[in-house]
Amino acid sequence: MTEHTDDTGQADRTAAAQAGGGRVRQLRLVVEAADFDEALAFYRDVLGMPQQEAYSGDDGAQVVILDAGRATLELSNPAQVRFIDRVEAEGQRSDRLRVALEVDDAASVTAELVDAGAELIAEPRETPWRSMNSRLRGPAALQLTLFEELD
Repeated sequence: MTEHTDDTGQADRTAAAQAGGGRVRQLRLVVEAADFDEALAFYRDVLGMPQQEAYSGDDGAQVVILDAGRATLELSNPAQVRFIDRVEAEGQRSDRLRVALEVDDAASVTAELVDAGAELIAEPRETPWRSMNSRLRGPAALQLTLFEELD
């Protein structure tokens, strides 16, 4: 790969990114949850995201940081989003932001989340890229894709 250099340190950033140590150290998705207790119980207790930190402040302010495993930012153009919507959810449009979570067993986790109050949008199904995907709506109005890598 060609190294690009300018006087702002671009070469150093490019090398760090190639080594897996880009400038961003953590992706943190911040979600406003009107029913904070419901969302916390769902994502921490039902889905099983371990609690890392919790803080409270004035006027009832609360925040809990849950560990969601490895984080990536998946950028898709509109044609790709439409394709995924056809594959995952029979063409139902996804929200502008959809949270995709890799799990070990998409079918059982989907059923567990539905039992805990998530709205099922699309049943688990095998995709052309060999994953089992389902789509749900969880607390705090988050649209979720659960996926299980089959290979």
